[in-house]
Amino acid sequence: MTYYDTLDSPVGMLFIGGGAAGLSHVEFMASVDDLPAYRARLEAAAGEPATRGGADCAEAVRQLHEYFDGTRTSFDLPLAPEGTAWQQRVWMALREIPAGETVSYGTIAARLGRPTASRAVGAANGRNPIAIVVPCHRVIGSNHTLTGYAGGLRRKQWLLAHEGVALGLDAPVAMSLAG
Repeated sequence: MTYYDTLDSPVGMLFIGGGAAGLSHVEFMASVDDLPAYRARLEAAAGEPATRGGADCAEAVRQLHEYFDGTRTSFDLPLAPEGTAWQQRVWMALREIPAGETVSYGTIAARLGRPTASRAVGAANGRNPIAIVVPCHRVIGSNHTLTGYAGGLRRKQWLLAHEGVALGLDAPVAMSLAG
């Protein structure tokens, strides 16, 4: 069974989706009006209709609420992101970065035994379909600057500040991404 739901979070509306194998999507939506397109993409990948809600989806939503409430720093969910073998390795390495810490793309590449592959790590990071849960926001430039983030640098800054990371930037405020 394929499932989906949405969550209105401090960093905007999130689309949450997955199936029997686990969570496959946590993505930033510009608007709830985008839901049909996200749902259609999930259904096309799964090859079956998606149902709103369900126990697995409710658990993902619950854990995301706890994260935003500040009572959870890591996630205990089965994951099933679609990607290449390299992307899967990078995403697994991202899950090992604790909340409140950051690492560079080069550090991830070195941990994976490919110290010159920082750009390949960046490319895999940018294709992470499970934002927040697979914490690609914890990867920063080698000079400790915020670099690209599919959800936008303001979101990345907010997520890192929420986790207690001090980057020497202005503290982010609650985001309003509506209209």
